[in-house]
Amino acid sequence: MDSDFSDHRIISGESGSKEQELEKTLRPKILSEFTGQDTLKSNLNIYIEAAKKRNETLDHVLFSGPPGLGKTTLARIIAEELDVEIIETSGPSLEKPGDLAGILTSLSEGDVLFVDEIHRLPTIVEEYLYSAMEDFFIDIVIDSGPGSRSVKLPLPKFTLAGATTREGNLSSPFRERFGIREKFQYYGVDDLEKIVKRSASLLKTEITEESSLELAKRCRGTPRVANRFLRRVRDLADVKGNGLIDHTIAMEGLSMLGVDENGLEELDRKILSVLIRAGKPVGLKTLAISVNEAEVTIEDTYEPFLIQQGYLEKSDRGRTATKLAYEHLKIDKPNN
Repeated sequence: MDSDFSDHRIISGESGSKEQELEKTLRPKILSEFTGQDTLKSNLNIYIEAAKKRNETLDHVLFSGPPGLGKTTLARIIAEELDVEIIETSGPSLEKPGDLAGILTSLSEGDVLFVDEIHRLPTIVEEYLYSAMEDFFIDIVIDSGPGSRSVKLPLPKFTLAGATTREGNLSSPFRERFGIREKFQYYGVDDLEKIVKRSASLLKTEITEESSLELAKRCRGTPRVANRFLRRVRDLADVKGNGLIDHTIAMEGLSMLGVDENGLEELDRKILSVLIRAGKPVGLKTLAISVNEAEVTIEDTYEPFLIQQGYLEKSDRGRTATKLAYEHLKIDKPNN
């Protein structure tokens, strides 16, 4: 079991790409450092303080919302605030109950088990979690064949924290076992500007007010995108300037990244162009083939922003471009 478990444990300082390590340094470590999602953060603070006051394990937590809004970061903050260890894994990596059993039996009292993309857990693994979440035990099958028998193995009380971009894909019995369910919303420009300034400070990079505002306005309401833009513009400032991210450098960097004044990237514009050329509702599969991108990437990463900003409409018949999309791409919409 230990060998299965070791593949999933996240250890601080574990080797990885420089870009991944850099991204880790920009993540807030405690709740007071986390910017935005004020209602969610306030609720979570109460739940954590109540659990600490009663000396109880925090109830199971489900975070849902588009990618890059801070679900993983807040799961880590929960562990930090509770002063317990966090063990991280993902739905696709847990293919069979044995994968999960190895992790569960290695948990200590109060630990946080974080499962990213929890909606992608196989049904058999999801059902295996039911008894672990409710009664803190799992069934272990000993031997095989006619002489096999099932033994209940007790588990320490733990907190399961799940993150999903598709809460609707979770079965109702599974979803109802999470006592705390919180939805992430896209960030406002003010909060994103604070995030850009904080990240620039951590990167020891000087940035002007005008530039930080420009990055905040174009990052799709998503901190992860804001930090990605900042790192790339910082590269440009170091190579073509004196390290300062001024307005000229910021605009040149955003242009280099293909980001327009409304935050749309090249693939956003491709998606809208395909819908406009079609002139009728387009299915997800056809759209994915047309823009040469995975269906799940379009549905989870690009569509939510385009719908929220009013460029795309989705119905049972398919996806269509709105009047705003025609105007943004400077294409006359047919009268019919």
